Amino acid sequence: MDSANDCEPFVTALPSWLLSGIYHNYRGRRRRELNMISSGRSLLFAGLLFAVVLGVTDTVNAQVVALGASNVAGRGVNSSEAFPAQLERMLSAKGYNVNVTNAGISGDTNEGMLARLDSAVPDGTKVVILDTSGGTFNARRKNLGDQTAQLASISARLRARGIKVISSRTGHDLGLGSEYRQVDGLHLTPAGHARVAAQLLPAVIQSLRH
Repeated sequence: MDSANDCEPFVTALPSWLLSGIYHNYRGRRRRELNMISSGRSLLFAGLLFAVVLGVTDTVNAQVVALGASNVAGRGVNSSEAFPAQLERMLSAKGYNVNVTNAGISGDTNEGMLARLDSAVPDGTKVVILDTSGGTFNARRKNLGDQTAQLASISARLRARGIKVISSRTGHDLGLGSEYRQVDGLHLTPAGHARVAAQLLPAVIQSLRH
């Protein structure tokens, strides 16, 4: 069998134009391989970037709805002072461009909220803040019972639509006759709404991230 050294005279004897062609052919093939690798990396980076942008866009377009009665609606205060509006500003300050819709109606009951659920919570909603105290209070005040079954139905229907539900007693823990209550002892002041929004903020952010 011929050794590798036996080939050296043959290679040396090749015409310079042929050697040049072989060299340029090799360089061209190597350049195409490198370009393919570079293109593959670019496509991979573009895919990762698209996934990141898609995730951010999903958060940016997220819809939050606050559903309840008068303390959600903001009875006795300006609409900009009600906790849904204050929560939206707090989210914006944290970098979340999220629309928080105020779907509170003064005097509403759990049964009333259940009846208007589909219109109050449109498709595309990601999170619902459900006031569990106002509707129950109004139902009892109107001798309609506590309507816990209707409240449970609201939560079940929202979760069946893939919507995260954050239950809130909307200032129930703030005490009576404090700076957080209006003179009637029931409805929240702007400071009370701010306190509610601040309490809800961590749970809303966590729900938007998952």
